[in-house]
Amino acid sequence: MNLFKNRMVVGVFCIVLSLLICFGITPLFNKGISQKTDIVRVIKEIKAGEQITKDMVQNVEVGGYNLPTDVMRSKETVVGSYALADLSIGDYILNVKVSKSPAAENAYLYNLDGSKQAMSITIKSFANGLSGKLQSGDIVSVIAPDYKKLGATVIPPELKYVEVVSVTASSGYDANTGEKKTNEDERELPSTVTLLVTPEQGNILASLESDGKTHLSLVYRGEPLNAKKFLDIQSKVLSDAYPKSTTADKSEKNESEVLNQVGEVE
Repeated sequence: MNLFKNRMVVGVFCIVLSLLICFGITPLFNKGISQKTDIVRVIKEIKAGEQITKDMVQNVEVGGYNLPTDVMRSKETVVGSYALADLSIGDYILNVKVSKSPAAENAYLYNLDGSKQAMSITIKSFANGLSGKLQSGDIVSVIAPDYKKLGATVIPPELKYVEVVSVTASSGYDANTGEKKTNEDERELPSTVTLLVTPEQGNILASLESDGKTHLSLVYRGEPLNAKKFLDIQSKVLSDAYPKSTTADKSEKNESEVLNQVGEVE
C-alpha cells in the first residue's frame, strides 16, 4: 500500500512539473528568443582607421537572444567614430571595435587647424632618419648639406626646431608612433618622416627634398610643455624673417572666414 502511495505521489509530482514546464517556463523561453531589438549592422566595407559615415551602417531589427552585451544599438552613436578593425558587410558593430578618436597613426591628420601643414620628406638612408629611432612629438633640426649649392652644410634658420608628427614605413603604415609593439621584430623600417611646418618651412623642405639632401638630428624628446618652448623660439624666428604684410593679412582674413565656414558645415 505504501509503495502504491509513493508511486502516486511521484506520478502527481511529475505531472505538475510537466505542466509547469509546458505552460510556464517554455512560454517565457520562447518569448525571450522571439524578443526583437535594434542593432547597428555594416552595409559597406570599412577599413581600420576609417571614419564611419551614415551610408556605411544601418539600424536593423534582430532577435535579442544571445546577442553580445556590447553590441552597438544606435546608428547615431556609431556615425563619426573610427573603426579600430576591418569591418565587413553584415558585421555587427561592437563598442570595442570603434573609437571616438582616430587611431594613433592617423590622429595628427585630424588636428591640423590651417596654421600649419603636415609635410613628409624621404629618409634617403637609415642614418639620415636617426637610425629609425624618431618618434611622434620629437623636436628635430633639418641639416642641409651643400645648402643652396654654396658648398656649406648648414641648418637653415627656418628649420632649426621642427616637430615630428609621424614616421612612416614604405607600406604606408606608421613605423614608430612611440607606442609599444606586441612584436618588435615585426616593426618596419622608416621610409619617410612627416613634419609639422608652416608654408615657408614647407617651401624650403620641398627644395631640400628635390635636391635629395637632408639629414635629421634629434634636439629634444620629452614633455610637450618643454617641446613647445623650442617651437616658440622657431615661431619667433619665422615671424622676424617673414613679417606679415597688409596684403597677407587680408588674404589670411579671407582664408580664416572660409575655414570658419568649413567648420560650420562640418
